[in-house]
Amino acid sequence: MRYAIIAAGEGSRLAQEGIGTPKPLVEVGGMMLIDRLLRIFIDNGASEVCVIINDRHPSTQEHLQGLLQKGWPLKYIVKSTPSSMHSLYELSPLLEGDEPFVLTTVDTVFREKEFRAFVAALEQLVSSGKADGLMGVTEYIDDEKPLYVATDECLNIQAFLDNDSNPRYISGGIYGLTPRSLKTLRACVERGESRMRNYQRALLADGLTLKAWPFGQVFDIDHASDIAKAEAFIMGES
Repeated sequence: MRYAIIAAGEGSRLAQEGIGTPKPLVEVGGMMLIDRLLRIFIDNGASEVCVIINDRHPSTQEHLQGLLQKGWPLKYIVKSTPSSMHSLYELSPLLEGDEPFVLTTVDTVFREKEFRAFVAALEQLVSSGKADGLMGVTEYIDDEKPLYVATDECLNIQAFLDNDSNPRYISGGIYGLTPRSLKTLRACVERGESRMRNYQRALLADGLTLKAWPFGQVFDIDHASDIAKAEAFIMGES
């Protein structure tokens, strides 16, 4: 299983609120965000973790280079991109092949026990040929512009919606996909799409079967106040 981390955002809201540390290096519960994800992914059988970071913070690159020298199974790209979808596009050559991959942004916080179950479900679905992707969803809304996910009773995803028209879930920003999804990604970039939610809609339009996997809570660290909230959340796991 390959994993990928999008860590190319500017973290502008954190910076405006006095957090000068690049977002990937922000510590939550005594561990940098990027290190926490890398550890979790390695614990869940990562053959390789592919990371994209921006070119504005040399300290992030220095940190990843140090991890490489210690033998961590990762590759990274340094490039600023206009959106998360474009960051995935830059990572896509590293995700080709036969293995499914799991993608998150660097500030995605979730419970490790739930994530292990998500990975196991993805592997089972892909090996059985029953789905092309498994998307992490949650009923917990802690996002300024959530992406609502409409499903049927079997958790097959039917639509991704900007507005709440009574779906139960929103996207948790945890994507489990097969390499087949990369063809749709490239087509999105070629026609000028620029948002991850439009890419997800395009996956459905191209006939890929996506299923939802419910997490209890998933949230991003966008504001300084989110750091303490994430620490409390992580402490609740132990």
